[in-house]
Amino acid sequence: MHLFSNIRFRRRPKVDIVDSDEIDDLPKSKPDISNNSEPIYDARQLGIVRMIILGFQHLFAMFGATVLVPTLTGLNVSTTLLFTGLGTLLFHLVSQRKIPAFLGSSFSFLSGYFSIAPHGEKELLPYACFGVLCAGVIYIILAIIIKFCGIKRIMKFFPPIVTGPIIIAIGLTLSQSAINNCSKNWLLAVIAVIFIISCNIWGKGLIRIIPGVISITLTVAIAALLTLLPTKDVDGFICINGNENFRLFSTSNLKSIIDVNWVGLPIKKDSTILYVFEHPDASKFLTAFITIVPISIATIVEHIGDISAISSTCNRNYLANPGLHRTIMGDGLATILASIFGAPANTTYGENTGVLTISKVFDPLVLQIAAFIAILLSFSPKIAACISSIPNSVVGGVSLVLYGMISAVGVRNIVENKIQFRNTRNIILAGLILILSIGITYSDKSAIIIPIGSVEISLSGLATGSLVGIIVNAILPGKDYIFNDENDENEKSNEPVEVKIEDSKDLSNITINANDSKEEINSEEENNSEENNTSMGSTTNMETSMDSSETVDDSEENSKNK
Repeated sequence: MHLFSNIRFRRRPKVDIVDSDEIDDLPKSKPDISNNSEPIYDARQLGIVRMIILGFQHLFAMFGATVLVPTLTGLNVSTTLLFTGLGTLLFHLVSQRKIPAFLGSSFSFLSGYFSIAPHGEKELLPYACFGVLCAGVIYIILAIIIKFCGIKRIMKFFPPIVTGPIIIAIGLTLSQSAINNCSKNWLLAVIAVIFIISCNIWGKGLIRIIPGVISITLTVAIAALLTLLPTKDVDGFICINGNENFRLFSTSNLKSIIDVNWVGLPIKKDSTILYVFEHPDASKFLTAFITIVPISIATIVEHIGDISAISSTCNRNYLANPGLHRTIMGDGLATILASIFGAPANTTYGENTGVLTISKVFDPLVLQIAAFIAILLSFSPKIAACISSIPNSVVGGVSLVLYGMISAVGVRNIVENKIQFRNTRNIILAGLILILSIGITYSDKSAIIIPIGSVEISLSGLATGSLVGIIVNAILPGKDYIFNDENDENEKSNEPVEVKIEDSKDLSNITINANDSKEEINSEEENNSEENNTSMGSTTNMETSMDSSETVDDSEENSKNK
């Protein structure tokens, strides 16, 4: 009997190496959203229904602020909604559909509108829109300059010690509007806060992803039930027991729901820039240009802060990929498009950054769905009126949480980058940005007014704090954070590194993007070759021993037969 008769040798199973291009075609399992501690970058796996609900959540977040600008300036609300949606889609197209941002009405240009049309005069508003158009051209010029100068030189001006406090200031300066809205009815505001926190902490699945929608829906329902209590009309608002601190609904908004049509065209010819060219006034064109164009300096700085906030929220460097030049170009084109047809200037919205934080769904497709919803609403004044009727205190309660989370993202940005506050330089930078941004916002004029001849330039608190922070960071010595551009060629994308194996039999043909990974693969090849040589040697020895044992057995049998 042979020594190795019980050993069975099996052939190694054949392994088919799938090309990396085919991996994307393989079916993907749906994510477990029962606990959305991990961010979701592909919302298609959630299903179309959930994506639409998420789109409405973003719509609710931006709606109040977006429709407030045309209300204050005299522009058309439906036109504003239309070009909010179209501007957002244009921005996503220019930025290669990589950034989960939403463009709404800009408050920074309010001073420009008030200077040209103080009382919302219909014949003067198109001239103000012309000035906004010229400001959009400044965006495009700057985007071209950034493109040719390169992102490396630009990013050196935006280390975490600058972007972190700017993001904190964004949330804190927005808090003013949240508190003002809450003060209309703190009871409803607190109820909204309780709902949104409960959904975030104890909610499961979809409830945890859309706390904003659920909070607004339930709180509005409670507000409707409170109308069964004794109420009185005070200054156009339904108030409990006639107390103006317990406002529920606006009577004018409720009346407009009944009066307005279901369908209507959002664009009117006499509100477009083209209308003023029929009877042009050169002096008014020049005044609008001089008054509004300088505001673009402040809004561009705010844009950079918003993109930095979105990048920190999503753990992606959107300033590098798709690039700051693309985001500024998209914002500028959206502003130009809106101003031509009589809509206010567009800007990236911090409100939607807060929604990203609570939902942790970072897919730009959700924001595109919200843009399509805004476009549809622009053709239905009645539905838009229904959304406008949501009590301010409800929106304020939800905003209170959203804006706070934006500031928390800025704090996280500083902590994760390990900024050393033992360094006096960093303390000075953070202090200047925060105190100027917040202090100026809550001052009497809420801005710094710079008179230039007969024209006044208004710089908001956020714009002033950001400019000072960028300039002081560039001047002061002792930088302890350097933008890493050594591996920029290998880090052109936010996506994971892709490894392609062209031939499974020849590992020398492996190509990979990162140099470090090449070294790891080369070392693995050497180890594999050594293991193969060792295994081949052991196999040869085994075969030799088997042959020798068989020879010994044969000789023993022959001797017995003899």
